[in-house]
Amino acid sequence: MIFAGIILLIGLAAFLFYASYSIQAGIYLKAFCRKNTEEKIVALTFDDGPHPLQTSKVLDVLKERNLPATFFCIGKQIKGNENILHRMINEGHSLGNHSYIHSWRFPFFTGTSMTEDLKRWEHSIAGITSERIKWFRPPYGVTNPTIAKVAKRLNYITIGWNIRTLDTQITSHEKILRRIKKKTQTRFHYPTS
Repeated sequence: MIFAGIILLIGLAAFLFYASYSIQAGIYLKAFCRKNTEEKIVALTFDDGPHPLQTSKVLDVLKERNLPATFFCIGKQIKGNENILHRMINEGHSLGNHSYIHSWRFPFFTGTSMTEDLKRWEHSIAGITSERIKWFRPPYGVTNPTIAKVAKRLNYITIGWNIRTLDTQITSHEKILRRIKKKTQTRFHYPTS
């Protein structure tokens, strides 16, 4: 009887972990992670900027190839990098709210604290664009019932992903590129030769 209870608790813990850490699962919060289409489309998104050096490099590559992207920016990094956000907008990219502080504690905030954080992000970008930003990506892609309530209350469209680069864990650029190519080929069924 005790063994069955332990197994049940482990299973419940595993489910709750999966429900929170898999934005694609959509258990707590329905996130847009893919579009059902016959077209071979890739939507590029970048998190955690603006970074004074790296974001400019990314923007250069996107401009060179005439590719649009969405940048999920961290509010506390906006001050001093306003010119980068102006460039994003002027070059046709979209912006998304990725929280003001981007803390690992964000999923544990109260609804009021989450709302304050996301509103603070909105305030930090108010002088850069007059458009209301409707896209939201929770820090680390973690979801829970509180995040779902706050996102709904603030009328955000939550954006996830279906290919994650793991660039914060994999340091080799070549490995990251191979991972992306492999996942993209699997999704689109490209010939490998």
